[in-house]
Amino acid sequence: MMRLAFLLLLLCSVSLLNAQEIAITFDDAPMEDGVFFSGNERTGKLITELKANNVDQAAFFVITRNIEQNAGLPRLNKYVSAGHVLANHTHRHLWMHQIGTRQYIKDIERAHAILNKINGYSPWFRYPFLNEGHNTGARDSVRAGLKKLGLSNGYVTIDNYDWYINGQVRKAVLAGKKVNEEKLRELYLEHIWNSIQFYNNISEKHLGRSVKHVLLLHENDLAAKFIGDLVKLLRSKGWKIISPTEAYTDPIASEVPDVLFNGQGRVAAIARAKGVPAKELVQESEDEAYLDRLLEDRKVFE
Repeated sequence: MMRLAFLLLLLCSVSLLNAQEIAITFDDAPMEDGVFFSGNERTGKLITELKANNVDQAAFFVITRNIEQNAGLPRLNKYVSAGHVLANHTHRHLWMHQIGTRQYIKDIERAHAILNKINGYSPWFRYPFLNEGHNTGARDSVRAGLKKLGLSNGYVTIDNYDWYINGQVRKAVLAGKKVNEEKLRELYLEHIWNSIQFYNNISEKHLGRSVKHVLLLHENDLAAKFIGDLVKLLRSKGWKIISPTEAYTDPIASEVPDVLFNGQGRVAAIARAKGVPAKELVQESEDEAYLDRLLEDRKVFE
């Protein structure tokens, strides 16, 4: 009996050691009022749901222009008081190729100066649209600018189109359509879970292991509605929720692939650097037409 108990304990220990790990991050904070929540209500809902599901630290990547436009400073302070951290997502969230690297770096610097005055700021920078440059000159110029500021790449490993689903829901509600919230919940969770599986499969196949993952979400209404359900789903599948601080200790944090294919996140970029065709590194659900068909087929809008 004692031997059996020991073996069961050993198996549980091995399972925990091999548990897949994921950190939760939110882009574009603090976002404007939505169709389900005001900005302030959304912040409260996210904090409540994360706490209720024992997520001690998430990261909110801040567009600093949004602080003034959306009365966001009190909201950011609430996130920090709840144990979460803030990071840099530029001041205006613009495409690098549209404004040039010099203005792009100035936008990062402006956001850095603002965030430096707020408690809870972690020295991570996330590229808008996950776009690190369309040519090596632009890419390397911005990397040098980040190094000068003491900022590291707040990369993601799991990309998805949660932002598009949220946008389509917003349009539908403003057009007077009814939303079947249960069907929306199912579709949202399925989309995020499929994204996690897709990029974790790339990690295991081409990196030989499941990395400490960083999930990209946005600080929008759907995140507030369903983050609790998502955390429960992940844990039911055997995943461990870790902090972004821990996730960025993974060795891939210092593995900077020499590619321009960065829009799908760090794991896909590393796989691309190993010669994996780009078409194998983009999931079918990261497509607006695909999601429109899915929303229609599932009868989310009535």
